[in-house]
Amino acid sequence: MKISYLVIVLIFSSSVSAQSTNQPSDYIVSEIISVYDGDTFRANINELPDIVGKNIAIRILGIDTPEIKGKCKKEKTLAIKARDFARKALFNAEVVIVKNLKRDKYFRLLADVYFDNTNLASALLENGLAVSYSGKKKSSWCKND
Repeated sequence: MKISYLVIVLIFSSSVSAQSTNQPSDYIVSEIISVYDGDTFRANINELPDIVGKNIAIRILGIDTPEIKGKCKKEKTLAIKARDFARKALFNAEVVIVKNLKRDKYFRLLADVYFDNTNLASALLENGLAVSYSGKKKSSWCKND
C-alpha cells in the first residue's frame, strides 16, 4: 500500500513539474502604451500576471538604436527617426508579438518583437535606424560629426 501511494505521488509530482516548465515563449501584446525610442516601448501583456505584464518596459533584443538624449545632433535626429518608425510599426500593427522574453544584465526585459509577422529589429536594421548589439560596449552614433 505504501509503495503504490509513493508511486502515485511521484507520477503526479513529475507531471506537475513538467507542466510548470512548459511555459509559452510567445506573448500577444494586448496594448502598446508608449514608445520611448527605437528599441524601447511600454506595453500590456494580458497573458502575464499584472506585476510583470502591465505597463512593462520592453527592450528589443539584438539591436541598439540612437538615444533621444544623444551626444550629438546626428544621434538625436536619428533617434527621432527610429522612434517614429517603431511607433508607426507598433501602433498601426494588427498584432504585436513578443518572443523569447528574458532579462538583460540590468534586469530589463528583452524580447524579439514582431509586428504583423515582421521582425521589428530587422526592419530597423534594414532602414539604417539600428545597429546589431549583443550587450557589450555600444558603438558611437556621433562618429564623423
